[in-house]
Amino acid sequence: MINSDFIWPVRVYYEDTDAGGVVYHANYLKFFERARTEMLRAFGCEQDTLRTTLGILFVVRAMDIDFIRSARFNELLETRTQIIELKKASLTFSQHLTLGDAVLCQSNVRVACLDANTMRPKAIPENLLELLKNEH
Repeated sequence: MINSDFIWPVRVYYEDTDAGGVVYHANYLKFFERARTEMLRAFGCEQDTLRTTLGILFVVRAMDIDFIRSARFNELLETRTQIIELKKASLTFSQHLTLGDAVLCQSNVRVACLDANTMRPKAIPENLLELLKNEH
């Protein structure tokens, strides 16, 4: 683990569910994406600014996801996100969607850093690497 949990609340809306009031599986990916974005934002890293000022993009390279228990309409959940691996041109997040103490879904997401113009792998700028290592 590189940093402590970043916690982002998620309210399950009707639009997130199927006719039975259960969260549709693809929407867990949206919950996790929003939490990663908010974590970076909390570190002072706006993704549009990273593109315009540093010329980099973060894109999902790989994901392992485990659906443990269904989330349901109107539940207030928490997404717990932490960076567990930081490499020269990628980082890996561990994410858990919880309802109280129960883990509903968990995922490890590897994100690659790409050059915004060429869409080829690019090293994460050193100052950004240090920021990601040191944030708690």
